[in-house]
Amino acid sequence: MNKYILLFLLPLTLFAHLNIAVSYPYIGALTKSIGGKHINTVVLAKGNWDPHFVVPRPSLIAKVRNADALIMNGGQLEIGWLPPLINRASNPKTNVDTSTFLNLSQHVELIDKPKSVDRSGGDVHPDGNPHFHLNPENILVLAEAIKKFLISIDAKHKDIYEKNYKEFFGMWKEKLGMWKHKMQDKKGLKVIQFHDNLAYFNKLYGLESIATIEPLPGVPPSSRHTINLIKLIKDEKPCCILHDVYHSTKTADFISSKTGIKVVLMPHDIGALEDIKSLVSLFDYLTSAIK
Repeated sequence: MNKYILLFLLPLTLFAHLNIAVSYPYIGALTKSIGGKHINTVVLAKGNWDPHFVVPRPSLIAKVRNADALIMNGGQLEIGWLPPLINRASNPKTNVDTSTFLNLSQHVELIDKPKSVDRSGGDVHPDGNPHFHLNPENILVLAEAIKKFLISIDAKHKDIYEKNYKEFFGMWKEKLGMWKHKMQDKKGLKVIQFHDNLAYFNKLYGLESIATIEPLPGVPPSSRHTINLIKLIKDEKPCCILHDVYHSTKTADFISSKTGIKVVLMPHDIGALEDIKSLVSLFDYLTSAIK
């Protein structure tokens, strides 16, 4: 066979010289934007899964075992599933505190850090709320951290990573202006959430989250809590219930039927809904969902 035809038939991933395992799709998209053709991103969790609970399947162990580096969200969001994967994979390149391991939470300021941590508070995150990527301004911080990380493990292609980052930065700054304009008349709106995964999004755009359907993080709503929520909604008149895609909307739908409040699905990552295929489409959706 002609060598040029053979080259054409080879999988594109063979041209990438680094396999970067990442915990979530949004990290994969960012890493690919900066790394371009020089990296192959291996995403461990799917976007429509609950990010707190991922089953460490054998296929995921193999992906970690074959990785040249690992990038995680951090803030203890992966605490229940990623450490077992790392241990079972026995890959020194993915061990914590190595030069080929990146914890993104160490590059942003986490909010809502609890004053104390015990089981009475539910499944709290002691480092603070770990859903920081849902503030689109943080995306630029994370992109820069990933750029520096890639350069640190692959200095040969520094200029390419710098160029890709610069292009991403320019595009994202333009999008930030568009999203800010779309959300400017939403400031001050009261909302209910199922789980407080939109804390950073709400803070950036001035939405006031007055309650969660979960009485405590990870704790299902009781009948009493639901009744109290219905009363609160009638008194405070929030605009809507902002609901994640991975919990059942049964309680939210019941509350909606009793109060007339809208239930709005709010995807948290790429792939959380069928039409969310990129980081841009994620924030296009989020900033258009509240009407």
